[in-house]
Order: sequence, then C-alpha cells, then structure tokens
Amino acid sequence: MVMPRCCCLLRIIIIIILLLPAGGIASAAASSDVALLLERVKPALQGQGQGGNAQLATWTASTPLCLWRGLRWSTALAGPPPCDSPAARANLSLARDPALLLVSLRLPASALAGHLPPALAAFSSLASIYLAHNALSGPIPLDLGNAPALAVLDLASNRLSGALPPSIWNLCDRLTLLRLHDNALTGPIPDPAGPNTTCDALRLLDLAANRFSGALPSSLTAFRGLQRLDLAANRLEGPIPQGLAGIQALNLSYNNFSGQLPPDLAASAPDSFLGNSPALCGPPLAQQCLASPSGLSPSGVAAMVIGLMAGAVVVASVSIGWAQGRWRARRAAEQGTLMETTEDGAGGEGKLVVFQGGEHLTLEEVLNATGQVVSKASYCTVYKAKLAEGGGSIELRLLREGSCKDAELCAPAVRRIGRARHENLVPLRAFYQGRRGEKLLVYDYFPGHRTLHELLHGEQAGQGMRPALTWARRHKIALGAARALAYVHAGHGEAHGNVRSSNVLVDECFVARVAEYAVHRLLVPSAAEAVLAAAKADGYRAPELQSRGCRCRCSPRTDVYAFGILLLELLMGRRPSGDLPAAVKAAVLEEVTMMEVFDAEVARGVRSPAEEGLLQALKLAMGCCAPVAAARPSMAEVVRQLEEIRPRNSSRPSAIYSPAETRSDAGTPTAAV
Repeated sequence: MVMPRCCCLLRIIIIIILLLPAGGIASAAASSDVALLLERVKPALQGQGQGGNAQLATWTASTPLCLWRGLRWSTALAGPPPCDSPAARANLSLARDPALLLVSLRLPASALAGHLPPALAAFSSLASIYLAHNALSGPIPLDLGNAPALAVLDLASNRLSGALPPSIWNLCDRLTLLRLHDNALTGPIPDPAGPNTTCDALRLLDLAANRFSGALPSSLTAFRGLQRLDLAANRLEGPIPQGLAGIQALNLSYNNFSGQLPPDLAASAPDSFLGNSPALCGPPLAQQCLASPSGLSPSGVAAMVIGLMAGAVVVASVSIGWAQGRWRARRAAEQGTLMETTEDGAGGEGKLVVFQGGEHLTLEEVLNATGQVVSKASYCTVYKAKLAEGGGSIELRLLREGSCKDAELCAPAVRRIGRARHENLVPLRAFYQGRRGEKLLVYDYFPGHRTLHELLHGEQAGQGMRPALTWARRHKIALGAARALAYVHAGHGEAHGNVRSSNVLVDECFVARVAEYAVHRLLVPSAAEAVLAAAKADGYRAPELQSRGCRCRCSPRTDVYAFGILLLELLMGRRPSGDLPAAVKAAVLEEVTMMEVFDAEVARGVRSPAEEGLLQALKLAMGCCAPVAAARPSMAEVVRQLEEIRPRNSSRPSAIYSPAETRSDAGTPTAAV
C-alpha cells in the first residue's frame, strides 16, 4: 500500500523536530530579551576562558528561567513571571514568552572577567545594573547612555578604563545612582551635553578612586537633587566651585585642589578636603588664605616683596648650611653613604638610645651605615643599611622633617615601643635623635621576607613566582598577626594604629611579623592623620574614624576592624580598597555559592569549608568589621577562635604553627605547609 505523500512529509517533519536539540527550540522561540542576553551579554561578561563561571552557567535553555542567577524579569501586562512554586521553578517554557522583559541585572562579586557589552543599552525595560566587585575591564560603552529605562548603575571595584563617555548624562532624567568607585577611568569628568543638565533624579554620584584629571566641572553644581558626591582619590585640580553646599555627604579629599574654598562650604567637615594641595585654604581648613595685596599701597607691596625675598634668602642659607653640616649628598646609585656626622668636639652628633637586641649598635655605626632606599611613606623614608664589615644589615626609617613631635614628647612613646617584644612583632632596636631634630628608627632587617600585600597582590602573584598561598598558610599568617596585636593590646593598652597587609612581613616559613607598631604616637597630628587617611583610602580605616582625625582616636577596636579587613583580604584574595565587607554581604544577598567568595587558591583542595574552618573564618572577619565598635571581638578572642579553626588537612600542625620554625641544613623549612 502506498502511503499518501502528505503523510510521508509529516513523518519527516516529526523526525526532524525530535532530532533537534532542546536548546535550539528554546533559542528559536525565546523572547528577544532572552536571546539578546544569551547571544551578546553572556559571552561579553564571562570573557575569555571563563566558561566555568557559576553564575553565568545558569543562563542556559536547559535551565528553568526562575533559576537563572542575578536576573529579574517582568512582562508588559502580567508583571513578574511566577517563581513561587516548585512547578513554576521547574518550568522550561517561561523563557519562550515573547513578552518577557529583563528589568534588573544583579551580579556583584561574581568573578566576572569580561567587558561591558554595548548590548546592555538594547533592553527596553532594564532599570538597574549591579556589577560591582568584579574584574570587568575595558571602556564604558557609549551606547550605555542610550539605555531607555536605566535608573541605577553600579560598576564599582572593577578594572574599567578609558574616559567616562559624555553620553552617560543622557540618563539624567531617570538616573538615581551612578557608582564607578575604584576603577581606572581617566580624563576629565565630562559636562552633560543633553537637554537635561540638572539631573534632578540623581541622588548619589561616586567617582572616587579613579584617575580623573582636570578641573571639577561646575556643571555638577547644577545637579539639584544630588545628596552624595564622592570624587576622592583622583587627580582633579584647580579651584573648587561654589554651589556644592547643599550636598549632604561631600568628599573631595586626596586630589590636587587649590585656592580659597567657597564661603558656602565653611560649615563642611574638614575631612572632605584632606590630602589636597597645600595651597587649598580657608574655612573649614586650618590653613588660612593670605590676604590679597590689592588694597596695599605700591610701597607696601614693594616692602612685602623685599621682605619675602630676604626671608627666602635667610631660609635658604640656613638650610644649605644645615644640609652641608649634617648630610653628605647621597649617591644616585643603589649604594651610598646614608648619613655622616660632623664631630663638634662636644658630643654634638646626637644621641642613640638602644633597646633589647640592639646593644651591639654604636652611634658611629648607625650614622655611617651605607644604605639604599627601599620605600617611601608619607612620614618617612625607609633604607636598607649595611653596617661595617661583618655587622650585618639593619632597616632605618628616617622621619621626615616636621612630621615628628619634639624629643620631649617623643620619649615616652619611643620607650613604650622599644620595650615591646613578641615573636610576631618587628622589634625596635634603637632610636636616634640628632642635634638638629633628625630622628631615625632602627629595626632588624629581615632578608627573604616579603610583605603580605606583595604576596597577595604583587606582579608575581599567581604567576608561579611565589609559593602557593593555601588556606593552611594563610591561616598561619593570620594567626601570627593576630597574636602580635593581642600582645600589644593586652600588655601595653596600646593600639597598633596602622594594621594593613603592607605592614605584615612574611618569611619563607609563613611566619608573620607585624611592623610599624604605634609609630603614629611619634607623629604630629597632621602627619598621623595622613597615615590614617591612607588607611581609609585603602579600606582599613574603621567607620568611627571616617569623619574624625586620629588625634589620636585609634584604639584596640579600630585595630580589630583593620584586622578584619586583612583577614577578608587573605580569604578573598582581593585588594581591600573595594569594600570587602560589602562584597561579602552582596554575595550573601545574591545567594552566591560561598566557595565562590573565597580566593581560588584558598578553595583549592578544600572539600568542606565548614570542616576546614573557612566559613568560621569568614564569619569572624565580618564580626571584626562590625560598624559598631562595641560589637567587635577583642584580639584575644580573635586569637582563640583562629586557634580553634586551624585547617585539618595538615599532617604536622604542631610544626606548622610553632612560633620558632625549624629548618634543615639547606636552610629550607622542615615543615611542609
């Protein structure tokens, strides 16, 4: 019997449909927003070689729409799709609804390593984009300013570069929040070019910690609804315009602004203008502006000029004489005489106070040590100095002129620092006070040590040029630093004052030694504030110190907060300037798998984060970072908890955690961590 031709054709069609992959059907029938998301947005966000991203991996046709991570949907008539029942959450057909619209993209702290796709502007109902705390790079696309519904854009703590496109202000009629904090954006801040130049809806504008240059555009003063403006830690310069007084939270610190502050900012907090040019003056700053000479007579102006010139000559003469008498020109090469004294026949070379372990040092050896510059800080220059033949090396910190208190005020703090001795604390060996006010802090030099910051974030990190920083090793580093701080707090009632990864030295056995203990006690208020301001910019400064000078309000509780940031830095492998506690909270709110919060080296080989102490360590770090100081644990409690959650994958825990490491004859650790 001959089968009708139409039946044969129907059977062929059915067979073809059965052989087609399910994904092909879903893609063919999916809404335009779903297709756009899968074809253009997902590949851009995940970047090269990032196919294993756990968040983006849920965006597939074989996964029900309700389980796609970081997305919120709606339809023009029915509102959000139903996802409140097991049946709805298992429904594969939702993605095929042609009326489906993307309204929110929320993937903070999701290990995204691609770039921002221009296709984000093509979603007709996309109102909010939260992609903070990722590793997105490249420019902000011009097309983003043409997004028809975008009201919230948070791209903080990524690696975005290039100029801020002027088209971003095209969103002004509806944009309420624009946060681009902690990226690498350059060039001037552009003026709005569209018809709406007042940005009435914009409440928060955060462009801090970038590389913006040029003047602060006066167009920002026309943003009538602006409540918070943060432009800190950029390269902006010139005068600060009038019209910013109505902003409730203003931060223009650590730029290069100069000139007289507008009178309408006289009631602002001085912290809003820290770290700018010395030429920035006027209330609320202590630096007063010089009166204009316009009201003086010609003879008065001439007298002023002559007086200034005469004063400059005197100052220059005194400075040259002092420099020639006390210092020899340092050679530009790496080695050279650090400092030489001129004998005045009456002990005028100054005084060297030595502490335990520094008894072998003599004044002549210290002053004639040959040294090379290792680093520079806001208050000092650090040298590696070689003593006379066979005497080894020391570290010298030459305090900058004007940064240190006078000898009488310094003496009690120096004695307190010099008495502190702990295996995890870098000891002060000696202190030199010169006849003309020069001051040197003398420490041991630790060859082979690297700072924790270099290990975690240096150019060699992750490139096989350093040992793998497993969880066991990081835990040992954290415990050593915690023990040092607990000793300082318990034995001396003192705050360290500058806890950060760059002040934690780590040797080849992963023994941690905390440096710069209580140095802020030696500094004048302005220099101490500069140290804490740097800590604020780097993310270590406690909330109670954000709007106050140190003067010195540093306390054991502020040390605990900084240690909490350092512990998060160890666990997450991220720089702390990106607000690590906020990244953890965002991950929890977005129900991100907790293992994705940890650095890859930390998570590698860990079967159970609870059994290995990772989750407990994360909880402890967040407790240390509590906004209210009284809610934070003491460092003694931190040490106790860290000791309780030692990793269990170590075969020789006693050797690993011994304060004094044993070594083989070859100089390598005998305990494998």
